[in-house]
Amino acid sequence: MTPRSVRDRRTPAGAPWVRTRLRTAPGTAWALGLLVLLTSFLAAAFPRAVERYENEGLRHDVAVADPGHSVLELTAPEPELQMLPAERAAAVREAALASVHDRARTLLPSLVVPGTAESAYGFRTGRPIAAPDRWLARPDLVDPQLTYSTLSALPDHATLRAGKWPATRGEVTEETPEVEGAVTEETAKALKARTGSVISVPTQSGKRLAVRITGIVAPKQPRSAYWSADPLLRTPALIPQPGLYPPRFYWTAAVLLPPDAGPALLATAGEPESFWQFVPDASRLTAPDVAELRSSIASLEGGPGLVRLRGVAGVNSSFTTDLDKILTGYESLRSAIGPVVTVAAVGIGAVAAVVLLMTVGLIGGRRRAELALLRARGGSLRGIGGRLFAETVVIAVPAAALGLLIAVPLFDRARLWPSVVGPAAVAALVCVALPLGSVLPHRKPQLPGAREDLMDARPSRRRTVAELTALVLAVGAVAGLRRRGTGSDGGSDLLVSAAPVLVGLIAALVLVRLLPLPLRLASRAVARRRGAVGFLSLARAGRGSAGGTLPLLALLLALTTAAFGGSVLAGVADARDRAAVHTIGADARISGVLDSVPLPGGLIQRVRKADGVRDVAAVQVVYGVPLPADPDGNNRMKNAAVLGVDPAAYARLAGTTGLGPFPADRLRAAGRTAVPVIVSPSVAAELGDRPRELTTAAGDLTVRVAGIVPRTAAVPDSDFLIVDAAALTRRQTSTLLVTGDSPDAKELRAAARDAGKGFSVGLRSEQREAFVDTPVQQGAWGIYAAAIVAGAGYALLAVLLSLLRTAPERTALLARLRTMGLPSRQGRRLLGLEALPQALLAAVGGVFVGWAAIALLAPGVDLVGLALSAGPGSTALDTAPLRADPWSLTLPALGVVVLTAAVAAVQARWAGRRGPNTELRAGDTR
Repeated sequence: MTPRSVRDRRTPAGAPWVRTRLRTAPGTAWALGLLVLLTSFLAAAFPRAVERYENEGLRHDVAVADPGHSVLELTAPEPELQMLPAERAAAVREAALASVHDRARTLLPSLVVPGTAESAYGFRTGRPIAAPDRWLARPDLVDPQLTYSTLSALPDHATLRAGKWPATRGEVTEETPEVEGAVTEETAKALKARTGSVISVPTQSGKRLAVRITGIVAPKQPRSAYWSADPLLRTPALIPQPGLYPPRFYWTAAVLLPPDAGPALLATAGEPESFWQFVPDASRLTAPDVAELRSSIASLEGGPGLVRLRGVAGVNSSFTTDLDKILTGYESLRSAIGPVVTVAAVGIGAVAAVVLLMTVGLIGGRRRAELALLRARGGSLRGIGGRLFAETVVIAVPAAALGLLIAVPLFDRARLWPSVVGPAAVAALVCVALPLGSVLPHRKPQLPGAREDLMDARPSRRRTVAELTALVLAVGAVAGLRRRGTGSDGGSDLLVSAAPVLVGLIAALVLVRLLPLPLRLASRAVARRRGAVGFLSLARAGRGSAGGTLPLLALLLALTTAAFGGSVLAGVADARDRAAVHTIGADARISGVLDSVPLPGGLIQRVRKADGVRDVAAVQVVYGVPLPADPDGNNRMKNAAVLGVDPAAYARLAGTTGLGPFPADRLRAAGRTAVPVIVSPSVAAELGDRPRELTTAAGDLTVRVAGIVPRTAAVPDSDFLIVDAAALTRRQTSTLLVTGDSPDAKELRAAARDAGKGFSVGLRSEQREAFVDTPVQQGAWGIYAAAIVAGAGYALLAVLLSLLRTAPERTALLARLRTMGLPSRQGRRLLGLEALPQALLAAVGGVFVGWAAIALLAPGVDLVGLALSAGPGSTALDTAPLRADPWSLTLPALGVVVLTAAVAAVQARWAGRRGPNTELRAGDTR
């Protein structure tokens, strides 16, 4: 055997199948690869985007939380009295406290182990001590209450403004008569302190400890955790004495001592204690770490972790933090938002899957004649399917991998494995669907030109069983979502999240079954009229394939997803608007401290004249009014707020805001023995139907319930009684509720500032803006917006694929009709009218299905977690139900009709420019 003959035997008989096919139809290969690439990118980006905004939200919640809540604090009471005085003093000096700080830091959770820059430790009085010195400021002749604290590394966190840094002179003990101290600029201004001032501190022995102010300091970073863990260290507070009306205010503030002056505080009656504050570092926290971190905190608060800390700080030490509450709030928000986002993800995923199936169906349909020829020449189904699988793998797998590679760097710092699942599923769907969908129709021989008309088709038993199964699943999903909801208690699963998709699927199947009926009726009506265009268009629409469920399903799912997503966004915006109104009570609110300081008459008049102010309701708020005992004499110590109002003005306010509207005449007290009151439901249950007597700081009243409203504008978070101000003996205005078209905020604040200190202005518009700062909510909002855009894109693609599937047949029909004398204008009308029935069906069905899906699912979807963050106003709404948004329902549906008409017109114009000889060939069965 010669070498030449050996080479001939090893040489393949023909070119490889895959390479030949890709070279023969490169456009189809590129189009399929691009679609797989885009879908794989979205499938990979979704879990990474969700994980990123969840991680950012967690870090944000910990970082922006009040340091008084997020700080990890270890405290220990003063050393035991049985110890020697020298040992007691040594235990609270700088060296001992620093040693405990370093050792305790190593026992904290590694997930949030803090640095040392923001941490602080020292020795302080556990409760404030009254300062009797006459030079201290006394707004209402009440002694200020001061705390005393040694604070580590004070020169590193403050700047000396006057005097010198406090220091210890010799060794400080319990018997030391005088120590040095410092105060911040704000404290010095409030207390009228200056360098050289002396504060006398009572001691348990009856002597006085003198604290001489030697320095006035200013924090370098006032909002840092070092100063904000205990705000009194930085800023004094003016607080009212409890149980007094009108209230009497006094100052409470902190005095900072040098680190080794702690032993002097052992002699005071201020219950001194050692403290170590650690600021958590959330820069490495991720959402999956929350469970482990909460477990670690629980161990430190009352488990093995606390035992280890007590081995370092003492057997009576305790560990406290509200970081676990921050984590609980984050998990609640995440649990509330997650299922709602999953609904959008499942919807857009279903649309993408249907479009992929439509694409592979279009490719398989275009190759039907080729595969029939291979089958006629002896090709097996397995062999043909294997070749199709090989050429599909070459396109789909690299495209899916490229989509994954593009998504990974765009959403960094997220786990990789959840992102791999989506692209792998996309590639698997395409690689399996294209061979199966192309090969299965060739199991039996088919006659050339045979078709199954839509109006004459009779669904098979298998199809009926499949449709009934889908119906059962849809009913179960909707019922489960309505019963369980999407909140954290209800949880979520794939079936519940797929409820909108299943509703769209059932609607598509029903519409496909019902479509022949209107087509038959329309055909009979048009058949008697002159002109062939209308009859031919309806006849052509009726002779479409009975298997055209996929295009309609894609459009319905896209429209339903767009309607659901748009309604979610509209519901979020509406919930935030209502929460802002509930929190402020009007368009603007002006009040003093605790709504108890009388407002000057000049302020009221100036507010009424401000730009943009339409109406002003003056309200007198009296908190803490005890309700009378029940008829059996049981006093349950329930309190409520009494609101003295002008009935007409307050009724207009309630009607404008929708917060407990009531008729003004029902509240007027003139000529009545018992004053009528509008009350909250719980107060109504306490007062009953009989007249009851109330004792308030504004006067004694005999009241009778005249109406019940669930909420009112002046006190949104309290039980209340609304009474005519004319019935009060001691009248004053403590709150102004302003309504109008964009009241001038600068003018209102200037009026409040000129009226005196302590008056604040709250605006509904500013409160509305405060609900959009949480990264979790912003991320979920962005995902929903992206889902709407992606749904619109896939809907566009579905329309194009649906028209491309029948484009060759319609082009040939137009060419034949042109040879028969049909004008070009009527030919374009024919193609447009032929495409409109299914587009109109999808549009009308999409509006109806979207509305029905929202109506069915609304009881189970609560948007409070998505709309409101854990801040002021977050509890203003108990629920935020989903509601149908008209724009989200109608605009996408109209877009489908317009797009279909535009594509049909473009196709008709393009086909009209080509001659009939180009389209019509002998033997063509189109």
